[in-house]
Amino acid sequence: MAFYSEDDKAEDYLFKIVLIGDSAVGKSNLLARFARDEFYPNSKSTIGVEFQTQKMDINGKEIKAQIWDTAGQERFRAVTSAYYRGAVGALLVYDISRRQTFESVGRWLNELHTHSDMNVVTILVGNKSDLKDAREVTTVEGKDLAEAQGLFFMETSALDSSNVAAAFQTVVKEIYNILSRKVILSQELNKPGAPELGNGKTVVLQGVGNQEGNAETKKGCCSS
Repeated sequence: MAFYSEDDKAEDYLFKIVLIGDSAVGKSNLLARFARDEFYPNSKSTIGVEFQTQKMDINGKEIKAQIWDTAGQERFRAVTSAYYRGAVGALLVYDISRRQTFESVGRWLNELHTHSDMNVVTILVGNKSDLKDAREVTTVEGKDLAEAQGLFFMETSALDSSNVAAAFQTVVKEIYNILSRKVILSQELNKPGAPELGNGKTVVLQGVGNQEGNAETKKGCCSS
């Protein structure tokens, strides 16, 4: 998979991906590391909503991931409806050194399902894996929860960049794979107006079907 920061070529697809999870779990630093290869050790909580875009190449098709980041504090919950609208992917992040953030995963999943009008490709991300001595949530616990909820799973460190790109890639590649299968199925059924892969137009995926595959050992979720 190739990445592009800026490029004049029009992207084939545009995918909206959201970062969710409690405040201070490292969502903004995950995005900064992925999009700009930067890390801010003293970063403050995000105020409101911001997003970054990252271009990548999958099977010769240029994909533009529009990644949205917002604060996890309860006082910003009012932005959620617009924040989730149109999202086809999500990274649900917790901090492995703070069990409370892990225990909030169920609430964030409920919110994602409430505000999204389609099945969203989701990966559970245990961030700050570099804090080995401060770990409060084991890798096994994260994997088990992901399996129970039908999510992809990965542990990351925005500080040392471990698995950061891989986590985003997992979501984007699965969205693309689902879209590809839908396009092929539509073309096989000779449905009028079926989109064509690689037609040079930006396509915003409006919904996804079954997730399949895994990031580590987990199968995907969300049947249509």
